[in-house]
Amino acid sequence: MGSFKRSLLGYRRSDVDVAMSARDSRIRDLESELGRHRAEHAGFESEVSSLSNMVIEREREIRVLAERLREANECHERSIASLEVTSARLEELEAQARGQATRIRMKALREAVEVSKRVKALTDLDVAEDAGGHAEENGNSALYEGQIKLEIGPLGDFSQLVGFEDTVGQLGASEVSVERFSEGRATFSMRLDEPVDLLRELEEHSLLDFKVRHNAPGNLVLDLDEDDGPEQRAA
Repeated sequence: MGSFKRSLLGYRRSDVDVAMSARDSRIRDLESELGRHRAEHAGFESEVSSLSNMVIEREREIRVLAERLREANECHERSIASLEVTSARLEELEAQARGQATRIRMKALREAVEVSKRVKALTDLDVAEDAGGHAEENGNSALYEGQIKLEIGPLGDFSQLVGFEDTVGQLGASEVSVERFSEGRATFSMRLDEPVDLLRELEEHSLLDFKVRHNAPGNLVLDLDEDDGPEQRAA
């Protein structure tokens, strides 16, 4: 206002009009700039809102994935625990099956022993005589033929019993069977269709070291050294 020149009745109208026009123009410029800033600010707010929504959505997806991962880990741990329980149960059943098989085998042997005990005293000589079993003595050799009973022991384990049975079968004996197996001693029944030097053949082919306790027609009793362990007997 101080720059306006005064006239008779106040300020010059032309100066005032110029000042008012400049003011209005400045106001319009400021309003236009304010609108532009508001538009830019609105764009920024929209972008920030969109980014915020994206962050919220990603956080929700992360929570969902984390929950699924936790459930998967729990399911995996339960599966491992179930597998361990099943494996332990299978091992237990396998051990029980092996024990049951052993008990059945030993029960069968015990039953065979009991039957053998009842008839042994009455049948040993009769079977040997009826089958024509005999041994021909000639120095240190003895030829056996016909139905033979052979007792040997004490055997260290079941594998020695099976091994000796296989050896007897390789010497030409037929109808080989275990009639009795008690307290480590086994009684074999066999048939020799041809004369065989049984003691000499057993000494050459058997892995067991034995001594002759009894040598009679159709009946042979062999003893193993009880002071030796199973490993030494199978030398």
